Amino acid sequence: MKKVLILGGGFAGLEAAIFLRKDKYDVTLVSDRDFFYIYPTSIWVPTGETRFQDICVDLKELQKAHGFDLIVDGVETIEAASRRITLKSGDILNDFDYLVIAMGASKMKAKGIENSLSICGAPQQSLLIKEKLDELIAKGSGKIAFGFGGNPNDTSAVRGGPGFELLFNVHNMLKKRGLRDKFELNFFAPMPKPGARMGEKALKMMDIFLERTMVQKHFGKKIKAFEEDGVIFEDDSKLQSDFTMFIPAGDGHEVVKSSDLPKNPAGFIKINDFCEVEGFENIYAVGDVAAIEGPDWRAKQGHLAEVMARNVAHNINEKEKNRTNKKGYQEHLNILCVMDSGDGAAFVYRDDKKARMIPLPIVGHWLKKGWGKYCRLSKLGSIPRIPGM
Repeated sequence: MKKVLILGGGFAGLEAAIFLRKDKYDVTLVSDRDFFYIYPTSIWVPTGETRFQDICVDLKELQKAHGFDLIVDGVETIEAASRRITLKSGDILNDFDYLVIAMGASKMKAKGIENSLSICGAPQQSLLIKEKLDELIAKGSGKIAFGFGGNPNDTSAVRGGPGFELLFNVHNMLKKRGLRDKFELNFFAPMPKPGARMGEKALKMMDIFLERTMVQKHFGKKIKAFEEDGVIFEDDSKLQSDFTMFIPAGDGHEVVKSSDLPKNPAGFIKINDFCEVEGFENIYAVGDVAAIEGPDWRAKQGHLAEVMARNVAHNINEKEKNRTNKKGYQEHLNILCVMDSGDGAAFVYRDDKKARMIPLPIVGHWLKKGWGKYCRLSKLGSIPRIPGM
């Protein structure tokens, strides 16, 4: 039985493990944490609508359900040419036929970034955001800033949607508590039109949302630094804030940057359409760790990471059976999300032919809640998987 080593236990790595096990490969999954984290539903942890443990799935339960081997450890180095992986514990892994790299991305580090917290950072940061919000609510008033950044070397590495979602959920939480008029909510981003990748119609609707919720906009100024009491922009103007939630753009994983793997200017692994790493045999990269090629609006999202992972499982199987019907990720490039607002949601979709944003009052919120439960149960094999989800 051929052996596959997977580095990373997020959406991409776990999906690859599940589908490779379906084809009876000997799979070892390496993850630096002992749980799978459902990031899209983490937006409700800070508002207290969801418990932290409810969006964590024990990897040992997933291991039992699917039959892969599990190593909970961090990756220290990757030596692709010599097919040698060194873990933070000092253990060395070199007995594998295929390597799938799914370690995600690092984050760009602006000056003073420690003065902010990110809903897309380490999972525990969602709890720290909740603590900050609870402190301000106990105080009875405050100024809160939400924002996200960009990576000039790779525009696909921007992740702003969760920032908008958390903003709108906090707005609705404060409104329900009768405190909204006591808080100043701000949204900032260095690009002139944050969210433009979703399409013009969606951009206009987002502006309407921001106006309706009385959110002050600060767009088009590069971020110079973060301080305890606010954000400094390139013109030295300051956005005052008692608490700042900021999602940095993705950057090449530090382990990848120091490896012999081929990288684009941002440090993401260069791959072809079939997720094969350029210049290496039987090594694949999927999800945020990979350099995604395509139109300017392309974005790294969980559903694309899973498509890439399933394709890799298929492509490995094709190779083992001496067949050539490989699958690529390019035809699946799109933006797809249900952007939650706490009292509803909006369905967002974009591809090369169309861009749509459809309001889903009330029901959209519960649809996304339902997806979170579906994600957990389907990953555990407790309910059937819906094709494409």
